[in-house]
Amino acid sequence: MSHPFLDLPPLSAERFAAIEDGVARLLDTRQDVLITQGEALLPLEGAIRAAAGPGTVALNVITGPYGQTFGDWLRDAGATVHDLSVPFHTAVTAERIREAFAEHPEIDFVSLVHAEAATGNTNPVAEIGEAVREQGALFYLDAVASVGAEPVLPDAWGVDLCVIGAQKAMGGPAGVSAISVSERAWARMAANPGAPRRSYLSLLDWKERWTDAGRKALPHAPAQLEMLALQACLERIESEGLETVMARHRSAARATRAGAAALGGGLQPYVREERDAAPVATTLRVPSGVVASQVVERALRSDPALPLAAGGGALAQEMIRVNHYGRDATPGAVQGSLAALGAALAEQGLTVDPNATRRAVEQAWQ
Repeated sequence: MSHPFLDLPPLSAERFAAIEDGVARLLDTRQDVLITQGEALLPLEGAIRAAAGPGTVALNVITGPYGQTFGDWLRDAGATVHDLSVPFHTAVTAERIREAFAEHPEIDFVSLVHAEAATGNTNPVAEIGEAVREQGALFYLDAVASVGAEPVLPDAWGVDLCVIGAQKAMGGPAGVSAISVSERAWARMAANPGAPRRSYLSLLDWKERWTDAGRKALPHAPAQLEMLALQACLERIESEGLETVMARHRSAARATRAGAAALGGGLQPYVREERDAAPVATTLRVPSGVVASQVVERALRSDPALPLAAGGGALAQEMIRVNHYGRDATPGAVQGSLAALGAALAEQGLTVDPNATRRAVEQAWQ
């Protein structure tokens, strides 16, 4: 019995390298790019454990749950960590970064999440990158949610370790991810005696056995289906045009905020300033006395495929997330999500105006 997902010819090293080159074009980078054979947590953790150790002094910026995770990994690696936390309804600024450097001039590593899909905010990486360059610190960036929804430019922004995943705005697979690595970052890893070696977390193993060896022989069997899906995803973005893809995400975010404001029922944007709102997902705050997770549960009864979720952990009480990324960065997904939320709020006796919402979405989508 044959199947299109089975009995495929082996993925050659040449094709694997060509897919890496496609990721490099997407990021407009001349840095080394590695496609890692696992979800983005693999290179996110691998990069921290390779580049940070007992001699590292890190500034860990927390604008959502992933920033908290990075701080845990840094401490576990032996780094001295200074956390810079900002409320999840806003973004960090370059000024706050410079203030942290002034207070702790020994900082030599900065970890930051570009866009926190979990909280709906995005950080001004270009301005922050300038501040990090002034400090001379190594710059680590989680761009998993942002890539495809807004510009991600490691070279222009001075990012030394930039991790991406395809499963959100790129509309691709979750089983593979990628990281761009600067020469400075490679040197930091090589000098770190605690950097993982002979380990699935090891970036240095990949550099030695793959990149430095001319990308002629793969170190191990690749995740073939995921790699082919990533290639198809990159080709689709190149065909549509990255600027067009990002414009759809910006329109989705703008239309969701406008539609939620017109809906009523007490819904408010969780991220207060539109400039701080991520184009990959819009978070909404429910009114007092309403439980966000219950609203989402009711809304999904009408269509379980809608891109709706409640916030994680304690945020499940107050936050609704509209995940308008990838295939859901469309007017239909936005309209359907807000209509279902409106119906769920109406079931709880709140006054909503679905017609006003529909008009607001249509007017805001550009």
